[in-house]
Amino acid sequence: MHREQDRHKQFSRRMAILAGGKLALITALAGRMYYLQVLESERYVTLAEDNRINLRLLAPPRGRIVDRFGVPLAVNRQNYRVLLVSEDAGDVEATLRSLGSIIEIAEEDTRRILREVRRVRSFVPVTVRENLAWKDVARIEVNTPDLPGINIDVGQSRYYLHGGDTAHIMGYVAAVSEEELGGDPLLELPGFRIGKAGVEKIHDLALRGTGGSSQVEVNAFGRVIRELSRQEGQLGAEVRLTIDVELQKYVAKRLGDESATVVIMDVHTGEVLAMTSVPSYDPNAFNQGITPEYWKELINNEKSPLINKAISGQYSPGSTFKMVVALAALEKGAISPDTQFFCPGFLRLGKAKFYCWKRGGHGRLDLLSAITQSCDVYFYETAKRTGIDRIAAMAKRLGLGEKLGLDLPNEHKGLMPTRKWKRAATGEPWQKGETLIAGIGQGYILVTPLQLAVMTARLANGGFKVTPRLTRAVVDGKVTQAAEPPDPHDSLGLVPEHLAVVVQGMINVVNGKRGTARRSAIKEKGMEMAGKTGTVQVKRITKADRESGAYKSKDIPWKERDHALFVGFAPVHAPRYAVSVVVEHGGGGSKVAAPIARDVLLEAQRRDSARPGLGGAVRTVNLNAPEGPAGSTPGSSSSSTSWSGIGEAAAEPVAARKTP
Repeated sequence: MHREQDRHKQFSRRMAILAGGKLALITALAGRMYYLQVLESERYVTLAEDNRINLRLLAPPRGRIVDRFGVPLAVNRQNYRVLLVSEDAGDVEATLRSLGSIIEIAEEDTRRILREVRRVRSFVPVTVRENLAWKDVARIEVNTPDLPGINIDVGQSRYYLHGGDTAHIMGYVAAVSEEELGGDPLLELPGFRIGKAGVEKIHDLALRGTGGSSQVEVNAFGRVIRELSRQEGQLGAEVRLTIDVELQKYVAKRLGDESATVVIMDVHTGEVLAMTSVPSYDPNAFNQGITPEYWKELINNEKSPLINKAISGQYSPGSTFKMVVALAALEKGAISPDTQFFCPGFLRLGKAKFYCWKRGGHGRLDLLSAITQSCDVYFYETAKRTGIDRIAAMAKRLGLGEKLGLDLPNEHKGLMPTRKWKRAATGEPWQKGETLIAGIGQGYILVTPLQLAVMTARLANGGFKVTPRLTRAVVDGKVTQAAEPPDPHDSLGLVPEHLAVVVQGMINVVNGKRGTARRSAIKEKGMEMAGKTGTVQVKRITKADRESGAYKSKDIPWKERDHALFVGFAPVHAPRYAVSVVVEHGGGGSKVAAPIARDVLLEAQRRDSARPGLGGAVRTVNLNAPEGPAGSTPGSSSSSTSWSGIGEAAAEPVAARKTP
């Protein structure tokens, strides 16, 4: 009896413990359910909704690039592309073979497609080809029943309307590399393009615009069921350039098959009206996917079509540098406009002879005649009296040997040597002979064609610090960011009388009886130009070559021929346009570069007459007027820069002589 009672008590305790445990578990479960369903309900509703609704980023349309008159240069156009969905295609390789009988599919594209098909989910479309022609789209659509899994999609692609004529200014867009991602989600979108060169690179952030978004409903596997809402991206800003595309195309056509560059700019505003470098390349090829064959063709071309020679090409300026030497010498007092030197055809320094371009020499010359006839001996002597450091200082004031800050990437600074520079670069002292060579723009001196155009503009506008620019404005919606106008009072501090002599020499070079470019004079009244020729040796001429005349032969290899240069401005009576021309291995500056400069300056003026507004603000500077209240001096504000006296302003040597 007692045992039975103990067993009953023991059983009752166990039942109580078990019941208590069950109650605790039920309580914990109820509490957890309350926590999840009541306290955390909003969180899990949000998670469930996020799993159902997928937010996708949409690429915005890229902004346009237009010229100074609003003519489109870079736009977006429809990009027809063919996509493949592997789950609908079934046999992917068979489908690709069938599609390959309609449009061309390269072997490397086939391998890429098969890799992507294995990598992505079966319902995710894979791009087969982009930038399809409309006729190819039509052929695919007609054959759609026989092409399971093949669809046509329409997007946007960058397109450059003028191709190679504007390639070095526009640059191009291309796919984003891993190094360029930088955390911007837009850059991670498949097929997104960014600026890689030129204006496209400089203004890339403004041109990109703002991304849009799309809300789509997806199932548990990520398949899109439907689109719930869409907000399109904001169009990128419109970039307005200073160039005149029709003038740009004219210059490219005029240069033809040469390896050359031309820069035309407004002498008062610094606006670049044309910047042409030939040969060029097709920027659309980089956006569409450049072929290995075309890439090899570009990099193996000895005329370097990928380089913008206007800002990245560095050349000895040759005789176009003589105005710099003259101004430096006049400012130092080493010579005066009336200083005369005798040119027998060479100058002796120690045991070395430094030759003039003209065998037999020019005879006795003053400064004006020396510029007109481009006498090397006169400038050897002038440079020797002036010194390389003063010459370099004047060159930098005129824009040579330093970056000018043009709104394009890859601008080179060139080189303007000094005594200090040579000691630091080579550990050796500067030599007198090197000063003589610098006096005719050779030796260590290197400049870009853009710098030569700026130098010419600063001479033509009366000695004011004009700076080149390519961007007129960036228009983002209703907001316009205009480029800063030049300072009308930023003088270089040149002595007006010195500048007048040098500019008159440039006038005589083209319009004088013995000018080296007289055969290229503009005959149209009121459109006359002034300028300076230059011929730069790229191979050292030996004494034997000089005596035999072999170095003038057209049979020498192209790479060993002289560079042809010319700088100039027009019109003479009221300068508005400055030009620099460099023809690589073209020969003589007077024979090759000067005629090009004449034609492009004439075209610029004709276009201005037909379409006013090509140029900008103009300043009056009359250097021939006396100083003081009765006369106009540099810096006076009116309507034009005025240079008077076309033709010879000083007596020349008696005997007429052959020009280079």
